[in-house]
Amino acid sequence: MTPTEAAILRTVLYGDVFNFALTSPEIHHFLIADTPIAYQEIQHTLETSRYLKTVLEIEQGYVVCAGRLELIPVRLRREEISSRLWALAEVYGVWLSRLPFVRMVALTGALAMRNPADQDDDLDYMLVTTPNRVWLARAFSILLVRMVKLRGVVICPNYVLATSALAQSKHDVFMAHEVAQMIPLYDTRIYRAMREANGWVRQHMPNAETPFYPQQNARLGRFWGGVKQIMEIVLGGGIGDALERWEYERKSRRFAREIRTPNSAALIDAEHVKGHFNDHGHPIMAKYRERLRQYELEALPLAGD
Repeated sequence: MTPTEAAILRTVLYGDVFNFALTSPEIHHFLIADTPIAYQEIQHTLETSRYLKTVLEIEQGYVVCAGRLELIPVRLRREEISSRLWALAEVYGVWLSRLPFVRMVALTGALAMRNPADQDDDLDYMLVTTPNRVWLARAFSILLVRMVKLRGVVICPNYVLATSALAQSKHDVFMAHEVAQMIPLYDTRIYRAMREANGWVRQHMPNAETPFYPQQNARLGRFWGGVKQIMEIVLGGGIGDALERWEYERKSRRFAREIRTPNSAALIDAEHVKGHFNDHGHPIMAKYRERLRQYELEALPLAGD
């Protein structure tokens, strides 16, 4: 197996963990390798590799592991669902951007990869806030969550962090993919700062320098920009400091038990609110490693080694 063949197979196997059929542009963008590889080389290898033809199948422009063609109609159905949910995600992304102290809104989770399970899937977001206002910004977002729920839509701003805490501490393929697949909806400047703060992602996915699905940067407009500015002035001093401490202490006590559970990946402090009390990354990486072992990929070098 050549390094390029190994990189392609690693990438398809990671998608297989999520029952996700990939296109060749997606394989190129999210390629799990240690150095960039041109799209033309990826496409040529998919077309000519004798080895890949024994372990992969290509149909309707989608690439899956051999024996997994059933994932293609699943992908097509989820594409239709994504088209409906995407418009909603944009609308509520704009509303989240209007909240005080919010400096970036990014779409995350399954929808960011156009892989939602059904039309009732949650809309997952990451929020980046000004320092010392993480908990107040989150509180405002929870108010919005409850209002939106009355309309039958579930939005989940399940990761809120400060601009002073953009670097991620976990550096595995799962976290690299989470960073690479997010879609910035508001303030691409902060998004670029976040990608730069997490330059280690390139060690896993060197082709994914920009979002796969580019989005237009949301604009607040004069009215909502003014409302946001006034609220930030009102809550930017001692009153805001007191409310921030109160909310942080209150939620820290509430989350104390969940944080200590064995499968928790939660991060609760003054700069982060990551309510992942059930760690999705650990079981996903376990499934991925098992697939790598099945194809004897674990000991092979990534492309470029």
